Amino acid sequence: MKSGLDRYKGTVVAVLGALIALAVAALWFGRPRPGPIIVSTPVPTHTPLPPGTPAPLRIYVTGAVQRPDVYLLAPESIVKDALAAAGGATEEADLERVNLAVQLCDQQQVHIPRQGEEASSATVPGDERTMLLPGSKINLNTASVAELDVLPGVGPAIAQRIVDYREANGAFTAIEDVMNVKGIGPATYAKFEDMITVR
Repeated sequence: MKSGLDRYKGTVVAVLGALIALAVAALWFGRPRPGPIIVSTPVPTHTPLPPGTPAPLRIYVTGAVQRPDVYLLAPESIVKDALAAAGGATEEADLERVNLAVQLCDQQQVHIPRQGEEASSATVPGDERTMLLPGSKINLNTASVAELDVLPGVGPAIAQRIVDYREANGAFTAIEDVMNVKGIGPATYAKFEDMITVR
């Protein structure tokens, strides 16, 4: 007669086999499945300039230069850089009247005078004030009220007095004569004496 263990041996083996099969199935179906792989193309974006990066200077170069035009120059550029960008000076340029070391600002005009050319002025775009060009001098005998108004310490009223004085008394023979105009004393004259001429 078989023992109790022998009688249940087949049943135990079958149950164990079933449990193993269930465990394998659970592991197989319960494992993580990879999701779909999505490849996206990045949208091109504009790369801005790093904060604090100064914009280039837009400088209009005219006069006795090889290629008069508007040029983009690096910040901190000087008149010499603008002259070089325009291909250099022509043979008729009067470079002794130009301060090549003057630092430029955006939207400025640099005029290189020709030999014998009278001093001139230019306006900065967007600004109604007249600006004395680098190295130029204002001729007291030919300047307009707007040009004289550029001089330090000289406003529109005194500029008009200079013109009125010139018309009433004739041309200035020396730059010091401008102190004969009411409102211009030695202190005011000292502010602009290097910026004027009578020739």
